[in-house]
Amino acid sequence: MTQALARTALSHHVCTGLSRRRLGALIGELTDPWMASEAGRLHERRGHERLRAPGAGPNHELVFADRVIATLVILRFQLPHAALAAFYGVDRSTITRAVHEIRPLLAARGFAVPGKPELRLRTLADVFAYAAAEGVELRIDGTEVQVRRPKANKPGRRAFVSGKRRQNTKKATVITDESGSTLWTGAVRPGRMHDQTALKTEGICDLFERYPEVRAKVDAGYRGLAKDFPNQVQAPPKKPGTDTPAQETAAWEEARHAQSAERICVEHANAEHKQWRTLQRYIGRREYYDETHLAIASLVSDRSAMR
Repeated sequence: MTQALARTALSHHVCTGLSRRRLGALIGELTDPWMASEAGRLHERRGHERLRAPGAGPNHELVFADRVIATLVILRFQLPHAALAAFYGVDRSTITRAVHEIRPLLAARGFAVPGKPELRLRTLADVFAYAAAEGVELRIDGTEVQVRRPKANKPGRRAFVSGKRRQNTKKATVITDESGSTLWTGAVRPGRMHDQTALKTEGICDLFERYPEVRAKVDAGYRGLAKDFPNQVQAPPKKPGTDTPAQETAAWEEARHAQSAERICVEHANAEHKQWRTLQRYIGRREYYDETHLAIASLVSDRSAMR
């Protein structure tokens, strides 16, 4: 198979998760950052300015568009790099190098905002500033993905064991608006850390104090946050005791159901992220998980912002 045929087949939306129009726009968006990072990498390797004119020297085995396409296919299906290498007729290391070049650029893109194509949110502070300015009520939830088990006797091995899933996981926090559009994904931590603790380490308490007009709905895992900021954070009502009258239990069930219905959109956003095979069960190296999760969430946010 020639590279042109591989590019034609793999650029289909079934393979990349993007329409060809969006794929072309993404390639154009990443071109300048990639060229800047490539120039910086070469300068660091040489230790001085280039001596030959731009364009001299050997050509890349994979053109930039193919590097982006190969990275998207690997993120979507978690295919072995050797499989993509066979499609393109190059060595496996060429695909691996392409992924390591493109994946950080995708992770650094930030998250799209509905109705504002020029704006992208990159930090938790950006999300709170946007929510305060636009009057958006946030939805916050955590999500876990199983990862490889660390080697025996390795320090910190137990940190990845999730108390909820009883597996080695990494968890991330997802924030959406009322319609379920992903505004931010981050606070990626080992699975043993509690969802609320992971978010507090990102400084969310300071942000709630700085933006008292921002409101959020959360699940029971963030009940402590709701206790600290009762006028801003709403958690499900506490379950009544077994000796509670039936009328009060029914009222609790109705309130819990109403709060869950308003918060379910963030669960749908988590499910949308996990349509990408890589976030169903991650089999790569754990040190690349954070970058991989942010890259996929960034791509998903583009689609959700256009709904």
